Amino acid sequence: MLICALIWGTTWYAITLQLGTVDPVASVTYRFGLAAAVIFAGCLLTGRSLKMTRAQHLALMGQGLFVFTIGYAFVYWAEERVASAVVAVIFAALAFLNLVIFRVVARQKAARLSWAGAGLGILGVGVLFASELLRAGMDQRALIGLTFALIAVSASAVGNVFAWKVQTAAAPVIPATAWAMAYGTAFLALFGLAIGVEWTFEFTPRYVLSLLHLSMLGSVVAFLLYFTLARARGYALASYISALTPPVAMLVSVLFEGATFGLAAFAGLALVLAGQMLLIKAPRVSAA
Repeated sequence: MLICALIWGTTWYAITLQLGTVDPVASVTYRFGLAAAVIFAGCLLTGRSLKMTRAQHLALMGQGLFVFTIGYAFVYWAEERVASAVVAVIFAALAFLNLVIFRVVARQKAARLSWAGAGLGILGVGVLFASELLRAGMDQRALIGLTFALIAVSASAVGNVFAWKVQTAAAPVIPATAWAMAYGTAFLALFGLAIGVEWTFEFTPRYVLSLLHLSMLGSVVAFLLYFTLARARGYALASYISALTPPVAMLVSVLFEGATFGLAAFAGLALVLAGQMLLIKAPRVSAA
């Protein structure tokens, strides 16, 4: 799990290396298209069945649309406007959103410790949001970037509900992840065609190596670990996999982006991490 946290901690900066020349929609399409192809190939080589029922495919379409299409399109758009580490900390709110949405949709109960953690986490994200907006002088570009990050994490939370439906439909995690990424890629491609995206590619070490890092480690490895853990631990608590992601992302952002953060930003980070630690210690969620 530490390996996964370290991987995701570096992907936020790697995304910035994809920005500039190639349209973000195209870059996200390349990322998950390559990742899906690798997982499909792995399934074929290991003899795993790729067959899914109609109900499973419908749930996988929802998972792909919200997690890999909407979620990551808005992540890339957000990182065009604000520091990558800021997006990473906001995205840590996924655990807290999952706690709420699974209580409503799946009637999963959580311990008081979990709700306390959720409260701290949401407060931390709010502190970070406000501090970054004030630091940018209420700049419209920063406001749009922060809003895009919130849309991204909200879409991912909805996508996790569809991932849970995939689980309840008894779809094996590895082929299911491949299908979800494939559907996400298809929706991205259709969206790109509809808005007239230029499907260019940047043949530079910077772009190609960051794409490989995001596809192979940040998508194939990290998402398979995440969805496997979510099935065992519950989607509301699975993000303890990313408990170390925000500080790693902030360190990488300082070292490679030259980002600076005020005391309020670090206070927000501390609240988010404290909330995640409470979620880690909380008992597993159960059905109501």
